[in-house]
Amino acid sequence: MALAEATEKSRVKPLSPEDEVAALNARFEGATAQEILAFAIREGFVGDIAMVSSFGADSAVLLHMVAQVDPETPVVMVDTGKLFPDTLRYRDQLAEALGLTNVQSQKPAKDDLSEVDPSGMLWMSDTDACCHVRKVLPLDVALEGYGAWISGRKRHQAATRSSLSFFEWENGKVKVNPLADWSAADIISYAKARELPPHPLVAQGYPSIGCLPCTSKVKPGEDPRAGRWRGQDKTECGIHLASHGREVDGSGI
Repeated sequence: MALAEATEKSRVKPLSPEDEVAALNARFEGATAQEILAFAIREGFVGDIAMVSSFGADSAVLLHMVAQVDPETPVVMVDTGKLFPDTLRYRDQLAEALGLTNVQSQKPAKDDLSEVDPSGMLWMSDTDACCHVRKVLPLDVALEGYGAWISGRKRHQAATRSSLSFFEWENGKVKVNPLADWSAADIISYAKARELPPHPLVAQGYPSIGCLPCTSKVKPGEDPRAGRWRGQDKTECGIHLASHGREVDGSGI
């Protein structure tokens, strides 16, 4: 009997990563962001998951949720070397306020910058290449050794995110998007209810905050992300694009 059972089990093919992600999306359809996070951190990817945060305009909400599940969860911030000083101060303030104990800053490799951007002015001629060397490559290094990571992306933010799922399989890792179905109003409501400190630049007209050279103020009535790479046909830095869109020549970005 035992042999028959073992033989039968051996015939069952293991699920592919894509099928596993599809199963997770089906399982958590209609679940809350907190339920998705609790599963990912405490059950699905224990010790094998990190959160990636820009510590930008909306970041406090997801960081607060992660802190409630496990304040020791690794939180990775890519410090491009071109961030607003306010963002770096906000990172430290928010980490202390929320009790996050494992916030890590990953900077671009000096050798990469020396080769591609020795003057620090690459953003003026090729924003795709700049994002690649200052954001994409450092994040790849920071996430080495992790099988999954948490993102704060939301469907309402851009057309490229409109069909965002809670779980994705990308570049050999599972990406978890607990806030995929949250609206801007949901974010504001959550933050106000818990009195989360806002990014100081939001009140100055920056509803979406990236690197200083490529972020401008947004006028009333404009799309919240209109100030990112203003005047360019560019909506993503490359971090959230599949491998075919992460090449240094910017294809697919």
